[in-house]
Amino acid sequence: MGEFRTGTDAGWEKYAKSPVLGGELGTCFDVSVLYQDGAYRMYFSWRPQKCIAVCESIDGINWSAAKKCITPRSTGQGWEDDLNRPAVLFRDGVYHMWYTGQYLPGEAEGTSHIFYSTSRSGVEFGRYRQTPVLYPREEWEKRALMCPDVMWDDDERLYKMWYSGGEQYEPNAIGYATSPDGVNWTKSAGNPIFKADPNTKWEQHKVAACHVSKIDSHYIMFYIGFHNEHYAQIGIARSTNGISNWQRHPKNPIIAPSPGCWDAEACYKPYTIFDGRKWLLWYNGRNGVFEQIGLAFHDGYDLDFNA
Repeated sequence: MGEFRTGTDAGWEKYAKSPVLGGELGTCFDVSVLYQDGAYRMYFSWRPQKCIAVCESIDGINWSAAKKCITPRSTGQGWEDDLNRPAVLFRDGVYHMWYTGQYLPGEAEGTSHIFYSTSRSGVEFGRYRQTPVLYPREEWEKRALMCPDVMWDDDERLYKMWYSGGEQYEPNAIGYATSPDGVNWTKSAGNPIFKADPNTKWEQHKVAACHVSKIDSHYIMFYIGFHNEHYAQIGIARSTNGISNWQRHPKNPIIAPSPGCWDAEACYKPYTIFDGRKWLLWYNGRNGVFEQIGLAFHDGYDLDFNA
């Protein structure tokens, strides 16, 4: 198994003209994507503006001008000095967004919490309340909760959230929580439900920032694996309940940095959609301190966990 491969594996191919978002916008990262009425809507973290923004595309490649969705505010506690890492879903005519609010006096003292907001238009979001819906209160969560990924389970009538917790600069592991209303959350007694594998070099340091889809009988998790604090790649795992007994893909990592390119030093935060013929996977790549959004493809529905 290639611990430090470059480019892609397991049938994935990077879009040759990546990045698809960034450039003059500055650092853009950690996306959440919806497909509605024949178009993609991408919510992303816009670092120069310290806010969450949205843009639209017909093909998932060429994107419209960015529009701000929700911006920082003064709270007295510093909870929302910077906003980022959104998760957005559309249900019952409403866009629901969970996002990370950060206090950033310095990495050692900073904190992150998860907030909730809603919108009818999908562009301008209003805060559901002025305080977080999830706080870092468990020992493993340390000072930071971030990177929510949320789905609605119609059978169980529950929102299901996978989130990252740990250090402020890069979180350490992935937790799980459920909610009947998107506001009041119950964390899993088994948290963290997904941790780094110390015996696998490519992800020996940390795992974080996942996107989970329900595909047939499995929950499929696309996630970041960190070899160290600064070198990151993307892998896949699956579970029948989305909580335990995760099976990692035999060809992990599936997306890795390409030397000399825009994503030469790290590949972060995947988000996937199957368009009926192929998988589209957006991720943010880093070269130096600059992050932009790129795209990878996988032909066919089968992700070949039995390879």
